[in-house]
Amino acid sequence: MIDLHTHSIYSDGELIPAELWRRAQVKGYRFLGVTDHVDASNFDLVFARLQAAARSLNGGDPPHLIPGLEFTHLPPRLIGPLTKEARALGVPLIVIHGETLVEPVAPGTNRAALKADIDILAHPGLLTPDEARLARERGIFLEISARKGHSLANGHVAKTALEAGASLILNTDSHSPGDLITREEAERLARGAGLDAAACHTLFARAEALARRLAGLGG
Repeated sequence: MIDLHTHSIYSDGELIPAELWRRAQVKGYRFLGVTDHVDASNFDLVFARLQAAARSLNGGDPPHLIPGLEFTHLPPRLIGPLTKEARALGVPLIVIHGETLVEPVAPGTNRAALKADIDILAHPGLLTPDEARLARERGIFLEISARKGHSLANGHVAKTALEAGASLILNTDSHSPGDLITREEAERLARGAGLDAAACHTLFARAEALARRLAGLGG
């Protein structure tokens, strides 16, 4: 299992990074991205804490913890400048909280995110074909979400992304222990979103390559 969108106590998650890491280990995870919610007020502080956790936990048994950030509910005009500042800090994994159907995310967030230096557009809701093509052109992954509510548009996201040739990734957006899933559960969710066996294989292969790159382990 590869999961590049989870949360710890440094935003609205329930677990410290070490317990989240251990519970992911039991689920069979090999790569775990911890991407706490941030804005201009806290992104540097949160990344420092997650980076410290990664340094202490990596180097032994899997999963490899990748410290990241999820910029959340930003005005679209701030997405580009703040992600640029985060990259300057050395943040390897940047997620943007997309236009999910279940939260009042500002219109234009998806497009602003896809024009910025990010890795994953999370739960992008009613993604347009033009946005999917932009994701493909910029090498940004579009998320199929295992999280209740955010998952409502999974079928639409998958169909639109596949038609545009954009890369998909399946993440849990975990906030509590029960949100973590196994690889088998992830495969069922991907099939439920409309992916056939070949598309599922491609999804997980590309997630593997992305995770290894972010972890500094090569493609």
